Amino acid sequence: MAFSIFGKRDREPEPAANNSEPEAPRSFFDRMKKAVTRTRDSFSQSLSAVVALTREVDDASLDDLELALLASDIGAPTTQEIIARLRDRALRQGISDGAQLKQALKSEILRILDAVAHPVAHPATPPEVIMMVGVNGTGKTTTTGKLAALFRKPTREFPEGRSVLLCAADTFRAAAIEQLEVWSQRSGVELIKTKQGGDPSAALFDAATAAKARGKDILIVDTAGRLHTKSDLMKELDKMVRTANKIIPGAPHQTLLVIDATTGQNGLQQARLFTEAAKVSGIVLTKLDGTAKGGIVVAIAHELGLPVLYAGVGEKIDDILPFEPEAFVDSMLE
Repeated sequence: MAFSIFGKRDREPEPAANNSEPEAPRSFFDRMKKAVTRTRDSFSQSLSAVVALTREVDDASLDDLELALLASDIGAPTTQEIIARLRDRALRQGISDGAQLKQALKSEILRILDAVAHPVAHPATPPEVIMMVGVNGTGKTTTTGKLAALFRKPTREFPEGRSVLLCAADTFRAAAIEQLEVWSQRSGVELIKTKQGGDPSAALFDAATAAKARGKDILIVDTAGRLHTKSDLMKELDKMVRTANKIIPGAPHQTLLVIDATTGQNGLQQARLFTEAAKVSGIVLTKLDGTAKGGIVVAIAHELGLPVLYAGVGEKIDDILPFEPEAFVDSMLE
């Protein structure tokens, strides 16, 4: 049987870095532009050279562009498709210079991202259950806390924000529960937990029951990091899914796979294998601000057929953004 905590504060949270300092509000585009600075700087130098030297789109200019795309970690399969479509467009539509090539590139990348983008379908009757999954070290617990704070904010769809309950179901990693407890206090939401080494499904049972009883809008479940090859841990995840569905029909409504953007194609390979073992509905890409490999966003959409729903862009509690394809492409290709 799991032990639960209902809003109890066992200790003061660790201070969040610079959270007390006022910060002028920035638009989504400004924040995304800052987040992809390393990717843009890396990519734009090569792209600018291609654009400047292209008087007509030929095999040489497309070869140069292909190298630039590969360097940004868009990946070989996605790059090959983009180049093939650009070559076809050049033949059919007569792309004549570098500026037109850049605009065509933008539309091709946006086409890939838009193909998998879709509005999140919220259940008619709350709570909505969101399960956070992924391999070790991607930042699942930190992301869980940031999402809790994000969901509490008013939006056009939810003018009063939404109430959130957290479930600490990572009972395997040392200090994972304590870490999520700090984040729950920072984000101002309640937490259901058990002791380290306890049964994650029991913690989830308590959390789902509490979420229904308290009329919470969202229950976010932080699970232990696991590889698809660890059969026991994958069976544990299946058990948690069954437990959630037993208490809240249709749960989990979203299963979000957390990927570290700095791992580039290695992270993509992990994600590919993981999505085969779990019913992933979307991606949270962490550390987008710390990598020049932001092209991984495009590879995820093309090769996994999954949308990036949120992007981590810093260490503060509000440094997570709902992902918007057009703003991302504009920021990367500015």
